[in-house]
Amino acid sequence: MPPATVDSTFQKVTEGVKVKGNPYGPNPHDFMSNVSRFKLIESTLREGEQFANAFFDTEKKIEIAKALDEFGVDYIELTSPAASEQSRLDCEAICKLGLKAKILTHIRCHMDDARIAVATGVDGVDVVIGTSQFLREYSHGKDMNYIAKSAIEVIEFVKSHGIEIRFSSEDSFRSDLVDLLNIYRTVDKIGVNRVGIADTVGCANPRQVYDLVRTLKSIVSCEIECHFHNDTGCAIANAYTALEAGATFIDVSVLGIGERNGITSLGGLMARMIAADRDYVLSKYKLHKLRDLENLVADAVQINIPFNNPITGFCAFTHKAGIHAKAILANPSTYEILDPADFGLTRYIHFANRLTGWNAIKSRVDQLNLALTDEQCKEVTTKIKALGDIRPLNIDDVDSIIREYHADQNNEIAAAIQA
Repeated sequence: MPPATVDSTFQKVTEGVKVKGNPYGPNPHDFMSNVSRFKLIESTLREGEQFANAFFDTEKKIEIAKALDEFGVDYIELTSPAASEQSRLDCEAICKLGLKAKILTHIRCHMDDARIAVATGVDGVDVVIGTSQFLREYSHGKDMNYIAKSAIEVIEFVKSHGIEIRFSSEDSFRSDLVDLLNIYRTVDKIGVNRVGIADTVGCANPRQVYDLVRTLKSIVSCEIECHFHNDTGCAIANAYTALEAGATFIDVSVLGIGERNGITSLGGLMARMIAADRDYVLSKYKLHKLRDLENLVADAVQINIPFNNPITGFCAFTHKAGIHAKAILANPSTYEILDPADFGLTRYIHFANRLTGWNAIKSRVDQLNLALTDEQCKEVTTKIKALGDIRPLNIDDVDSIIREYHADQNNEIAAAIQA
């Protein structure tokens, strides 16, 4: 009997199974998954204000809020109005803009903060208090009984004003699991809209996130919100995993700016989610506005957009190696999981280098409206590579070599005709 081939083995494995849909989409076994039903709580004007370089005056906050609203975020979260008098005035000003997005503010689990917050006109209040042993000992100094009592008082007060209320633990992944589940069960019973999980120090990994969200999902009837810091580089992966496990709301900020090295980035999560459910993402969010939104915030906090930023990094859709360029020119899906056109962007074949291939050079020849055969394109590619081994190249270098080669070919033809 001949050995089984890869194709025949795959056919046997998949026999009787209908292979359908997006392989990068929701796992069909995750019945709790909200990958195709997620919502964004955009926190550039709250978490983002905690970024080291950030200072947003009222005019800039309004500009950013309007841009976020045009992009299509579901909620905009603002700095606590109890933080300063100007923060309170800015909160009131943004509430009066009449945006489509709901306006939230983020406060401590304290009645003084709650009274100030509800008076600003926000659509909802996000309440947070530290539950880990670290924060209970070194931050607010309260025990779990005090936390529960304070939470009930604040939640009932906010609910009495007819606006949304979320209760979140802080430093959730370093908190005692029994303590966490008890406080979540308590606030769920009195009717919060959402409970929040916060990876405050960025210590969680996707497996831990999945386990905690699924466990929490089994004991509360309200929706779940998640907030992930990026200290260990897992913020986007953790956010996606949380949605797989049953969370609905993800906190994001533009470029991920926030305390220390920030949280889940809006653009990074959009990249992950459009790969999972393109139709849902395109139906909700105006992705072509992402680059301008990121530039707006980058300028405001005086940083450059990173070269490897998902979607908008300057080389996100740039292809350099000859093998890559050949395949991309034939079918972009060979080396792109995302379509730059979905974001109002275009791909670029980087042909001015010694790694270039003749297919990329042939494409450039066509762009210059010159006529060269495949063999001639291969010859001119050899010349380009030779110069590229000596020094860095730019487009003008390559175009000059191509045009000179083309002129030489025409001169040879002309000379042959005259002879």
